[in-house]
Amino acid sequence: MFTVDVNRRTVLRAAAAGGVGAGLAATGVAAPAGADRRTGTGGPARRPRIAILLFDGVTPIDAIGPYEVLCRVPGASVLTVGKRTGPVRSDNGVLTLGVDHTLREVRWADVLLVPGGNVRGVQADPAMIEWIQQLHRRTTWTVSVCTGALVLGTAGLLRGLRATTYWGVQAQLAQFGATYVPHRFVETGRIITAAGMSAGIDMALHLAAKLADDQIAQALQLTVEYDPQPPFDTGSPDKAGPELQRLALELLNPGGR
Repeated sequence: MFTVDVNRRTVLRAAAAGGVGAGLAATGVAAPAGADRRTGTGGPARRPRIAILLFDGVTPIDAIGPYEVLCRVPGASVLTVGKRTGPVRSDNGVLTLGVDHTLREVRWADVLLVPGGNVRGVQADPAMIEWIQQLHRRTTWTVSVCTGALVLGTAGLLRGLRATTYWGVQAQLAQFGATYVPHRFVETGRIITAAGMSAGIDMALHLAAKLADDQIAQALQLTVEYDPQPPFDTGSPDKAGPELQRLALELLNPGGR
């Protein structure tokens, strides 16, 4: 990791010497801490505090995709929050992510992000649902990725709203009083729901524009080099067809576990 960090610093210094750094400064990415920024609500922005809920069974990209964008919003602080501090296992049990703060330690945030994965444990946990409800009362934005929308639904936050989620569980939104919309992300009031996994990056860029401005969000898209050019055109169920839909769900949940 040290080698990677050093190499990254070397590249950035070289880019700055070649004039790229001046371009970044012009976008506001390198602006001083006291620089005035605006929020999507039209008022002066404070440094946004972003809480990402983590839990055993989380799908890593649901959290890490948006994190890679939002952690670079000027002045932003990102907190990983969970039932207890320490590692949590990913949905397939292979990767671990770290929780730095307990639910009790984080009583407010400008942004609450609920990723997806195997969310039944979260839905069945009164403490986690109550924490989401309480935090939502003070957030500027409450957002979800993939099946994280089902958690927001369990918390009663989607009733009467248009929302999206992973295509394979879209029908479940109805039980929470929400109307499924097949978009990459859906903004309704101060709630933004994103579709499956990679759609969290789209949502995060949209949210970055709300937290800062369009130019910052555009620079962040370049920062993470988000310029998708997939080799296939099967990224939505309509394009993929029934056979690939079945195979996709099998690969997502091998053995029905």
